[in-house]
Amino acid sequence: MGKEIFKNRKLVIATKHQKEEVIAPLVASELQVEPFVIDGLDTDLLGTFTGEIERKLDPLSTARAKCHMAMELSGCDLAIASEGSFGMHPFIPFLPSDDELVVLVDRRHQLEIVGRNLTVETNFNGREVINKQQLEDFAQKAGFPSHGLIIRNARNQNLFLKKGIVSRELLYESFDQALKEFGNAFVETDMRAFLNPTRMKAIQEATRDLLKRAARLCPDCSAPGFGITGHRDGLPCSLCGAPTRSVFSYIYTCNRCGYSEEIRNPEKEKEDPTYCDYCNP
Repeated sequence: MGKEIFKNRKLVIATKHQKEEVIAPLVASELQVEPFVIDGLDTDLLGTFTGEIERKLDPLSTARAKCHMAMELSGCDLAIASEGSFGMHPFIPFLPSDDELVVLVDRRHQLEIVGRNLTVETNFNGREVINKQQLEDFAQKAGFPSHGLIIRNARNQNLFLKKGIVSRELLYESFDQALKEFGNAFVETDMRAFLNPTRMKAIQEATRDLLKRAARLCPDCSAPGFGITGHRDGLPCSLCGAPTRSVFSYIYTCNRCGYSEEIRNPEKEKEDPTYCDYCNP
């Protein structure tokens, strides 16, 4: 099978926020597809970052649903979509992170490939502001005006919302309006991709990860996307030989035929005693 199953096929990019700018060149080059976007695709129906429409699906299911929406609307049987989630880093406390997923769905071959990029390179943030100096300080740290901002009512955020702010005139006008109507204001980063170059880079890296996975073929059925789905701890300590909590092996699985294989960690054969619970309790 191999990557040639994608060659010269049309690929619909399921986006309304210009993600094709970073996705299209990569997939066109690596998969030799013909990427395009389609008018009338409203991915916001699956939820918005600003909360007007509640997200009911997890990030992977949301990206998958975007692909199916785009395929239904376009009549194309090959689609790609991304979905990001923002919050504190799962392994580094108190540090904001951006977790981007990019999903390729091929209906013709019943195939799905997922790329991921978890990064702390994000401007994701928000705070209540009571004067223009605080507002300006936040804007500067957020990378404004190249990165868009949002102004809300700080107490009931659904009562007032101004998105896509990329000029100081509109920023101050929205801030003054919030103060006048509610006596408070909350400013936050606009995480929609077309208003957030930092997030665009994260989506680009997740796409690269997907393409690396696409290049790995299943040993059993030769389908692209033979990727890591789990791991097993127990890398031995270099001093005492006891198993540590570090990764001993990775589990690779084909999501087309289900074939699975355990492959030894290629980066390390033994772990430093610093990370051994016996040597360094």
